Amino acid sequence: MPVQSGDPIGPFPPGADPVEYDKLRRRVLWKMPSGLYVLGSTDGSVRRNLMTLNWATQLAFEPKLVGVSVEGAAFTHELITAKGVFALSIVDREDRAIVRKFVKPAEVYLAARTLNGVSFREGRTGAPILEQAVAFVDCEVRQAVAVGHHTLFIGEVVDAGFLKDEAIEVLRMEDTRMNYGG
Repeated sequence: MPVQSGDPIGPFPPGADPVEYDKLRRRVLWKMPSGLYVLGSTDGSVRRNLMTLNWATQLAFEPKLVGVSVEGAAFTHELITAKGVFALSIVDREDRAIVRKFVKPAEVYLAARTLNGVSFREGRTGAPILEQAVAFVDCEVRQAVAVGHHTLFIGEVVDAGFLKDEAIEVLRMEDTRMNYGG
């Protein structure tokens, strides 16, 4: 029988109530510190997107690799798969409201250079980067690994920089009332 959305997913310890254990496991996983970012993608045409994302991390030093995990059904997944690029915008802690603008596919206004009314620039790869980001990494995908309902896109950093003072505190998941995963 297929798992329904919201159903607890095993494995479960012997004798554990699946619903209660799933709630406990989610609370534990939500305690893991993570950033909250805006992920830019394009398919190389006029289609672009910015998506709120918290599953991102540096994976290797040589070469510089960054991994982002994107749900397979997401529009961003389609765009990254098509062109093989992504850009991660690192957000100012004081800009926490901006991440709510990108929980659904963005409306693109190329003439105004905005997505959902927020200004962006194109990275070296063509992927959009928030103009108001503290910093960014622009990546070319080197590998894609299926992990459950998501794909881990492993990108090599081909450009990076600060758009604001690097001393600015950056947004973390725990700075919001949002949670995802678990």
